[in-house]
Amino acid sequence: MASPTPPGEPEHDVPDRSDEADAESSHLLPPEANHPPPPDDDRDDLAFEPHEKIMIVDIESADETAVPPFSWRKLWLFTGPGLLMSVAFLDPGNLEGDLQAGAIAGYSLLWLLMWATAMGLLIQMLSARVGVATGRHLAELCREEYPGWAGLALWFMAEVALIGADIQEVIGSAIAIQILSNGHLPLWAGVLITASDCFLFLFLENYGVRKLEAVFAFLIGTMALSFAWMFADTKPSGKELLMGLLVPRLGSKTIRQAVGVVGCVIMPHNVFLHSALVQSRKINPEKKGRVQEAINYYSIESSFALLVSFMINLFVTTVFAKGFYGTKQANTIGLVNAGQYLEEKYGGGLLLILYIWGIGLLAAGQSSTITGTYAGQFIMGGFLNLRLKKWLRALITRSFAILPTIVVALVFNRSEASLDVLNEWLNVLQSMQIPFALIPLLTLVSKEQVMGVFKIGPALEKAAWAVAALVIVINGYLLLDFFISEVEGMLLGFLVFTGTAAYAAFMLYLISHSGTLSWLNLMLPKFGN
Repeated sequence: MASPTPPGEPEHDVPDRSDEADAESSHLLPPEANHPPPPDDDRDDLAFEPHEKIMIVDIESADETAVPPFSWRKLWLFTGPGLLMSVAFLDPGNLEGDLQAGAIAGYSLLWLLMWATAMGLLIQMLSARVGVATGRHLAELCREEYPGWAGLALWFMAEVALIGADIQEVIGSAIAIQILSNGHLPLWAGVLITASDCFLFLFLENYGVRKLEAVFAFLIGTMALSFAWMFADTKPSGKELLMGLLVPRLGSKTIRQAVGVVGCVIMPHNVFLHSALVQSRKINPEKKGRVQEAINYYSIESSFALLVSFMINLFVTTVFAKGFYGTKQANTIGLVNAGQYLEEKYGGGLLLILYIWGIGLLAAGQSSTITGTYAGQFIMGGFLNLRLKKWLRALITRSFAILPTIVVALVFNRSEASLDVLNEWLNVLQSMQIPFALIPLLTLVSKEQVMGVFKIGPALEKAAWAVAALVIVINGYLLLDFFISEVEGMLLGFLVFTGTAAYAAFMLYLISHSGTLSWLNLMLPKFGN
């Protein structure tokens, strides 16, 4: 890239129009010789090394605060992080929530699925904004923002959420492998096969971030094709689908499914992940126009990626609404038996719907376990500032999830009901961790000391806190309902009460640290008048 000629200097270095055209047509940096990584002793852990980043070549402008005009070519270069982020909206846990919502509530919760996805998009756009504007990801910023004990507590919560999500994703992949092998491979064997995705991830990462993003585009495309095929094959009612999207309905018998739809949308580890993924593009943080341009492009590509994920979730929900709403199987359907139920209901087509379901589920499980490995690297490296080789960090984070998952697969492989109980506990576990990703994110994105001119405005800040409050209250209802139905005995009740008190105290500490309580105090007199 050329730079403006300083006063008094000769102008022979200023490129002519042909040079600018050549610069615009070149998008990737030359090999790392032009951008050698700094010595290990002089840097913190980085999400991406300088030589790994994709360079967005720009024509220099005298006004560094001006946002360059829209370019489809640039949008293509920025496209990728949103695809990896959207996989969390399509993991096996989400698919199970979709099929149960469709089977039990029919088409009536489609409107909630749509608005929940929109809320998730807002949170993910704020995560991307933090990463672009600061050049650091959320885990790193949390380490600097909070005292040591609070940072370690947040790291522990993030790791617990990640392990819970990974168990669901690995079990989902193992179920898909069991389906596609006609039951010849047991669940534990599928878990071991799925564990090998760590090596696939490391292999792909060596070929650059664009190759990894292309693999995820293929996996998401596989999911979209599989579930769209199911949608076309089962022919759900178009009128009921439209009514479900446009007319809000919520019955007393579908509250649990409604809570599940919202609770599955925001995944704690995904909030950390997206703020790191956006750093795979090289942006000069000193040039405000380039930073705003990156935020704009990431907002567009994230919106498109979540539109695709919404359509896939819509396909799954409507297929099971058409086939099982109001039937005796509705309350017993889950990931383990969903394929068999579909085959019994819609078998005999051009392709066996059982295997179409299995392929889509396998793509969902494999893609989400790889992003879980990716998220684990950033969470561990950011909170602990570990200077480990990426392959070693990936192996450690993979082991954290795979070892308990193998134990779970052996223990819970006795019946479909036991796996459903496990899934409920894992959903509760992840729901408990959501505040510890959302509150730090909203705290940081609202701080001028952290974001500079890119801090969010008052209107967006209030909207974001409203979404966070809604998600926290909904998940609080889920937790309360779950513990009332599951917790029995004085000793267990005392332990749950003590843990809940500590949990609430830490959450209140994070809220008070954010300054939101003072904002609420300022607002209360206005409401009183």
